[in-house]
Amino acid sequence: MTRTLACLDREGLIERTPDPADGRSSLVSISDAGRELLARQRRRKSAYLARRLRKLDPEEVATLARAAEILERMREDEQG
Repeated sequence: MTRTLACLDREGLIERTPDPADGRSSLVSISDAGRELLARQRRRKSAYLARRLRKLDPEEVATLARAAEILERMREDEQG
């Protein structure tokens, strides 16, 4: 984790602040640059998936929609 955070810090994608409760630790948050990168990557992924979905027939799209509902229900069951 230390190496991953160091890399993200070097790239300016996170911000570190001292933990007021434990001086040996830092609190880590995403930086503005990190938020922008994340948003850009999400847009690219969404566009890619949209292109792929347009190539499927309606029955395949319906199957994927049902699978997404089941996965969402499984996630909700695990959370609560």
